[in-house]
Amino acid sequence: MAQLLHIDASPRSNRSHSRALTKEFVDTWLASHPADTVAYRDVGHYPPPHVDEAWIAAAFAPPEERTQQMLETLKSSDDLVDELLAADILVIGLPMYNFGVPSSFKAYIDQIVRIRRTFDFDPDDHEHPYKPLVHGKRIFVMVATGDSGYESGGRSAELNHLDPYLRTIFGFIGVTNLTFVHVGNDEFGGERLADSLLNARARIAEVASTPDRLPVKGERHALIDPGFHETAN
Repeated sequence: MAQLLHIDASPRSNRSHSRALTKEFVDTWLASHPADTVAYRDVGHYPPPHVDEAWIAAAFAPPEERTQQMLETLKSSDDLVDELLAADILVIGLPMYNFGVPSSFKAYIDQIVRIRRTFDFDPDDHEHPYKPLVHGKRIFVMVATGDSGYESGGRSAELNHLDPYLRTIFGFIGVTNLTFVHVGNDEFGGERLADSLLNARARIAEVASTPDRLPVKGERHALIDPGFHETAN
């Protein structure tokens, strides 16, 4: 049995293609894996707070030296990290904004990339000082764009800073198994959009219904803090 973390980042509701695709992915996955469970996080409608000076001071303070105020400052971040660590599979829906991720999702990333929780730092290792702490997870990303050709080898691939950024930042904390599903041509609409949606749904049917797509179980439980609690918003 696996735990899915379903994250939507579009500020749109019914008109969002990325939301429609993440829902279709989760529904398709559960049809093949009915015992699996899902937690939901909507950062498009309920964005996490941005990092500020108080957050930085709290996050980098040794845990045993944190004040009550510091703990309260990190409460939202701790909840998001707990949720991430509890998941085996992440299903993320993102619109491409200015060739990158929406600011609400960048705020989410800044809250979950946490020293001593999702990565560590070894000052004695001058070659590779950063140590990933998140293992045994798989990520599926549904990306909606106004144009098309942002996939590897496409005519606009060099403009795509969303896919490489996610591979870099999730790889930094230890998650390297990412699959992207793109739907494009939202600005064009009509047949071009319909064809893109059809291709995206076919890809979802392929990757979400195959039993051997489950991630390899790793050190997940050992990485969760003793105070872990499951949340689903």
